Amino acid sequence: MRTAYSVETVRAAERELMARSPEGALMQRAAAGLAAACADVLGRVYGSRVVLLVGSGDNGGDALYAGARLARRGAGVRAVLLAPGRAHAGGLAALRRAGGSVVSDAGGAVGLVEQADLVVDGVVGIGGKGGLREAAVPLAEAARRGRGVVVAVDLPSGVDADTGEVRGAAVRADVTVTFGAYKPGLLIDPGREYAGVVRFVDIGLGGRVGGSPRAEALQHADVARLLPVPGAESDKYRRGVVGIAAGSARYPGAAVLAVGGALRGGAGAVRYVGPAGGAVLARYPETLVSERGPARAGRVQAWVVGPGAGDDAATVGEVLAADVPVLIDADGLRLAEVGAVRGRGLRGVPTLMTPHAGEAAALLGVEREEVESGRLAAARELAARYEAAVLLKGSTTVVAEAGGGGAVRVNPTGTPWLATAGSGDVLSGLGGSLLAAGLSAVDAGSVAAYLHGLAGRFAAEGAPVAAEDVAGRIAEAWRSVVGAEV
Repeated sequence: MRTAYSVETVRAAERELMARSPEGALMQRAAAGLAAACADVLGRVYGSRVVLLVGSGDNGGDALYAGARLARRGAGVRAVLLAPGRAHAGGLAALRRAGGSVVSDAGGAVGLVEQADLVVDGVVGIGGKGGLREAAVPLAEAARRGRGVVVAVDLPSGVDADTGEVRGAAVRADVTVTFGAYKPGLLIDPGREYAGVVRFVDIGLGGRVGGSPRAEALQHADVARLLPVPGAESDKYRRGVVGIAAGSARYPGAAVLAVGGALRGGAGAVRYVGPAGGAVLARYPETLVSERGPARAGRVQAWVVGPGAGDDAATVGEVLAADVPVLIDADGLRLAEVGAVRGRGLRGVPTLMTPHAGEAAALLGVEREEVESGRLAAARELAARYEAAVLLKGSTTVVAEAGGGGAVRVNPTGTPWLATAGSGDVLSGLGGSLLAAGLSAVDAGSVAAYLHGLAGRFAAEGAPVAAEDVAGRIAEAWRSVVGAEV
């Protein structure tokens, strides 16, 4: 599990470690890791042109000490000081001793940045709020259009470490070297996009990072441990039966795609209820089809409701009245009454909502852009308002637990090609099947998003895909996860 901690938590751990370590030891460890990462990016250090963008804090000190190490290896290193009177004194002295030089006129350094082989962003540390200050903006823009690789120190300047929000101009890094612990802003868009490839440097915090993580991302091994595996005595009913209440005369394909995802999600059987039974049976004859409505369809261990449902509020209400886990998607989100969903949560009956940003914005009464720029806050707010787990789909899919507390799960898999019609229906069926197999709402949502993202990558391979292609690669994604664990 990759865990990310708040700025306050990380700083408390750093203070504790600094009290037990020789003066400056943590900064030297960080600088050594940063310099090693920069050397890897450059390939050949000797003769390369390196520009350091240096702010007033310890972040700038890390950059200066790393620059000194590169200068000793033959790089031409120049430090652009955005606050000349407040630059880290020890780092500045080390750089000069190693043969590096200093540029105090930030306004005249744009050309240097554009021609550099490597630009190191040490402008603002993890405590920065809001976008870049005015003097740093031209340098960030020059780094973006320049020829060199941009390496951020701990976090790209202008990105909020705790949320991933970008409120103004920010540095776009190719690589971010982060120290001691991951920060949520490195895992959640838009911050994740600005961070590029993230490299972790251990500075000795280890188990000193106390408290609960703010965000976490499953890895292959975590997913493998959560996947339902049938035993010798299992039959289709013991493995779980998932009910799919989806589709309409106008949108029969949504039902077919949701059933396709469900059949590949680990449950033993799929029951379908709705007007698209003929289309479902034509594609998946193993489906148990009923025309009697959710309450009379037969026993299920979980329901999926909403994909392609149109205005069928009665079916949504009937599913929400069931005392089994329910996944609500698409039209179901619009039709579900807040009180009905919240009441399930207060009774301890798991519910998982799976909106995309537009649907989340409608439920919260805000603009879509507000959700996309603050994904962490939006997921938590929905989870608190509905007392339900929330899987917020998008460039970064996040899963918040019911009530909005605890660590938010961040999905590390996926591809932009998954932004295609019907892809969410497949995800819904997959998540519902995992609910029926016994996973909690948060685990079902997290594992479904992980497998769905992998399946999307396998299906795409750099080219457009259809939702049915994604459904067809779920088994391959499952095998890849289990194989990696074995």
